[in-house]
Amino acid sequence: MLKGEDFGRLFETFERTAFRLETLAVYDVEDEHAEFADFLAGKPLPPESADNPWVRSMTDLGKQVGRVHVLSSPLSDYLRYELAWYPGNVAAGESIGIIDTARQQISGLPDYDFWLYDDARVYRMHYTEAGQFVGAETLPDDRLDEYRRYRDIALAHAVPFSEYRPV
Repeated sequence: MLKGEDFGRLFETFERTAFRLETLAVYDVEDEHAEFADFLAGKPLPPESADNPWVRSMTDLGKQVGRVHVLSSPLSDYLRYELAWYPGNVAAGESIGIIDTARQQISGLPDYDFWLYDDARVYRMHYTEAGQFVGAETLPDDRLDEYRRYRDIALAHAVPFSEYRPV
């Protein structure tokens, strides 16, 4: 399992594309606790939320970053917070799609997160029940076609973030 800096290096070493399928209603990210509390208190997001520098660090190099977030309305507080960041991610060049299972049921997708890099490496993400990151499991090459299909299904059914409105 990759975690910490080893997992972070994946975002520095991919060459062309990084795709994520995102499925949890809550991610418990320690670095976000204070900012999430501020969001719940009605305070604005930090200035960097308008053009996410983490996304920009990849897209400025000509790399494509995208995700499809499978979620369900009504949104959890955490999802409202996460989606508040998405306009800045899009401004920085990330392609984001939404599948809202309150509107549509999509078969053929896993119920867990993964990252697919350059269509050549896939990592299944593992989290605790509370949404804390445990690690990224490197999957064998013989599973690449399976995860490419998952990506293609998700992209085919996702609504572009700019068009998404929660139920």
